[in-house]
Amino acid sequence: MTPRRIINSALGKGLHIIAIADHNSAENTEVAVRTAQELGITVLPAMELTSQEEVHVLAIFDSTENTASVQEIVYNKLQDGYNDERNIGYQLVVNEVDEILAFNNKLLIGATSLPLGELVQSIHDFGGLAIASHIDRGNFSVISQLGFIPPDAAFDALEISYNMEWRDAAVQFSNYAAIPWITSSDAHNLTDIGRRTTKFLINEPSFDEIARAFKGEREIHW
Repeated sequence: MTPRRIINSALGKGLHIIAIADHNSAENTEVAVRTAQELGITVLPAMELTSQEEVHVLAIFDSTENTASVQEIVYNKLQDGYNDERNIGYQLVVNEVDEILAFNNKLLIGATSLPLGELVQSIHDFGGLAIASHIDRGNFSVISQLGFIPPDAAFDALEISYNMEWRDAAVQFSNYAAIPWITSSDAHNLTDIGRRTTKFLINEPSFDEIARAFKGEREIHW
């Protein structure tokens, strides 16, 4: 799951815009964006963050600089410990041609000490979009962990996982119909990329256009 392999797989599936979001880290974001520019696809800098309550939140940003700033906050709030490579696997930092530059030994799989509301606010402070990850899942979602979406968690959108059909989600989560919904592949291996996608009616594949779509804004070009 290196940036170049992810991007090539996404291109093969006919995707135009993707977010590459490692857990609690953005070490490979800059190289992913550069590789995407070379290969002709839009990659949004992103991370999937874990709150103190073990809620997963997808954070998407307009720049690698803002992503790195939130990564610094998250790194300071990670649990003590190191990655167990034997049981969890290697956490690689690579370059544009998939050469290994370093091994990230931080405990990225765990939760941070950031409460959910504070985590969402940190994303917004750096111009990012905060999306509640896979709200239909039985673990690591805001619904499974808290039972509801708290008022101080001002999500820009909610993600329905590939496991749930839209018509079922419309019934189960009708209380949250006012918040925009997306769905995604949430791929942890190459074969799963593109197994679920969201179509946007936008002028170009960019962060700004995605943000406008979430707000319901419309700009007509004559």
